Amino acid sequence: MTTSRPIRTAIIGLSPSSVTSWASAAHLPNFINDQGKSKFQIVALCNSSVASAQAAIDVYGLDPSSTKAYGSPEDLAADADVEFVICSTRVDNHFKTVLPSLQAGKDVYIEWPIASTAEEIKTLVDESVRSGAQVLIGLQGRWAAPVVKLRETVGRVGRVLSVDVRAFGGTVDRETLTVGLKYLAQRRVGGNPITIGVGHLSDFVQSVVGKVVPETIQSRLQLQRPDVKLHDPQGSIVDTIVSDVPDLLHFHGRLAPSPQTDANATLSFSFRRGQPFPDTPSLTWSINGTLGELRIVSPSNMMLQAFVDQSVRIQLHRFDTDAVEDVEWDWDETAKQVPDRARSVGKVLYAYADWKQGVRKERDWVDIGEAAELATVIEGIFANFQA
Repeated sequence: MTTSRPIRTAIIGLSPSSVTSWASAAHLPNFINDQGKSKFQIVALCNSSVASAQAAIDVYGLDPSSTKAYGSPEDLAADADVEFVICSTRVDNHFKTVLPSLQAGKDVYIEWPIASTAEEIKTLVDESVRSGAQVLIGLQGRWAAPVVKLRETVGRVGRVLSVDVRAFGGTVDRETLTVGLKYLAQRRVGGNPITIGVGHLSDFVQSVVGKVVPETIQSRLQLQRPDVKLHDPQGSIVDTIVSDVPDLLHFHGRLAPSPQTDANATLSFSFRRGQPFPDTPSLTWSINGTLGELRIVSPSNMMLQAFVDQSVRIQLHRFDTDAVEDVEWDWDETAKQVPDRARSVGKVLYAYADWKQGVRKERDWVDIGEAAELATVIEGIFANFQA
């Protein structure tokens, strides 16, 4: 059903006490500018308590007369005034916080990863089919400006023969975590440098070069530094835990053949948690083709879905002339209205709003069915690892 008015939206997890501040940094700016106000109206917040939600309404300057405060997902789901629900909580809270709204037939946006377990993901997929609700998954890296430019430019390399991705990061440091991010070393939670970092990166890489065939993937995972030091906000080490999440991953597989991709094209992927060797880029991604090679280099961060600055460089090597050209990229004017971290998320949110308001016909986002396929691939890669 389309609507011409702003979509009545609730946010789960918008809190000043949040460890990552993702909801306030990546989502909220897209609602409170003029463009966002024409597409959405925030009518409710849901946190761990009503008091927490009321405090967030005050901290973020939302209108208390038109923004309700909820302390339970069930109460939020029962509010008929809410049409669209954004879930921006820790991964192990996704399922229980979003399921009631999905059962009530509300459209939802769930941050990636979808949920902690394959069983929870299947339940959400099944419920989305039953209810007919739209379920958007936060794999927004596909719409980061450099990734969009690569999709526009990849044809210049001719038929793709191979793709090589080398990434470092996932956490700021190779040996430590802040106390609040302890869960990144606990596989049962579901959110860690592999599921989050590698998941995002592999998704936007495949959005450019095509899907890797799951049955052809071969992987090797290693936990190099099982003892992870935890530090407080002041930087003092307060504890040491034993991680069960690998910090090194290599995999390769065959890309699905297409008019753009050779039938035997290979995707090679390597990831190591933490800092690279000094002066080594956090991300180097090359696409080798019959006519040339594209390379994107991000010096400071592999997470293009969240962190993109002008140091990110794309170059094209033309084999016919042996010349190397810089490929310019930029955000559009709408995206520039919000901070960097909010831009890719805004692309997805505004695409949904335009579809809901009848402005566009395309559903330009990653739905839960496609995202569940990626989750299955990552779980299959994890299956080869024993902590």
